[in-house]
Amino acid sequence: MNLKTMETQIKNEFELLKTEGDCSIFHAKYLGKSGEITALISNIRNLSNEERIESGRVLNILKRETESNLFKLQKEIKEREINEKLMNDKLVDITIPSLKAETGSLHPITRAQREIEQAFRDIGFIIESGPEIVSEYENFTAVNVPEDHPGRDMQDTFWLSNGQLLNTQTSSLQNHCLRKYGPEFRAFWTGRCYRNENLDARHEQAFFQVEGMMIGKDISIANLIYFNKQALQAVLNRTDIDVRLRPSYFPFTEPSFETDATCIFCDKENVRQETSTTEENKHHVGCGVCKGTGWVELGGCGMVHPNVLAQGGVDPNKYQGFAFCYGLTRLVMLKYNISDIRVFNSGNLEALGSIKGGAKNETIT
Repeated sequence: MNLKTMETQIKNEFELLKTEGDCSIFHAKYLGKSGEITALISNIRNLSNEERIESGRVLNILKRETESNLFKLQKEIKEREINEKLMNDKLVDITIPSLKAETGSLHPITRAQREIEQAFRDIGFIIESGPEIVSEYENFTAVNVPEDHPGRDMQDTFWLSNGQLLNTQTSSLQNHCLRKYGPEFRAFWTGRCYRNENLDARHEQAFFQVEGMMIGKDISIANLIYFNKQALQAVLNRTDIDVRLRPSYFPFTEPSFETDATCIFCDKENVRQETSTTEENKHHVGCGVCKGTGWVELGGCGMVHPNVLAQGGVDPNKYQGFAFCYGLTRLVMLKYNISDIRVFNSGNLEALGSIKGGAKNETIT
């Protein structure tokens, strides 16, 4: 069945839904684990690169619209049934929650996560997710971290009694994606990571990272720079973000780079009023974030190490690719000018709700 035919069929069947039972059958048919939309999304990997990008975009739009319309209809049916029962019984049940109750606002990290995932869906990336408890192989060996690397020591890693650990980096999902999608794919994911840190304003034991990976036959550093910009522009809601790469070292990439982004605070009025003796830094004097450089360090990236490709069953002599990783928590701190990372896990609803950009009364799904 082609996509146009499926869209028409979904629209026609949706108009016939009258009860919660009808909605459940419709959900299972199209959106469930064995649903028709789900099956088409799973088969995207078998298409060519060009077909995969376009089909992924169209299918994701179709899935989101179908889910949204079904959710609204189910809510309307529920409200109608409650109202009909009250009218028939001629009673008012004071224990029924208000249908107009406010639902609060989403956590700022959740908002940023949804924004950046949607941006990468729109450019054909598969959105993945993984467990927070992983094996030593997934977290270290599969991404070329040597056995004597300090990251394996107890002061950095939370080890469990069964030999597994709380993942210290989102890179623990790389091997899974390589084996699941084969030698040519583009995937993006977010996840919570854990490290045995001393808590302070800049360090938490639980934090979020975002990671992207693209594997193929003609992938270059130019592709890496482009998608770096896409990630940062999406999460910071800015189109004027530029990036630069500085040589560095990571065991899972070769060559490796640190990613710097243009400082988003340097265009504030109090900074613009500063003067400088050099043309290059005239907009950056007085900025406490970039320390006058105009650049902010955000994370690591590079071309995927041949050993990592081999561990994932991909021939490094035929294929290459890039990976990049940022601290999502760090990006959100920059986005909302938050100076203390501990506020995110504080449970302080007043502080979290007051963060600039919060959308009140959001529907939490």
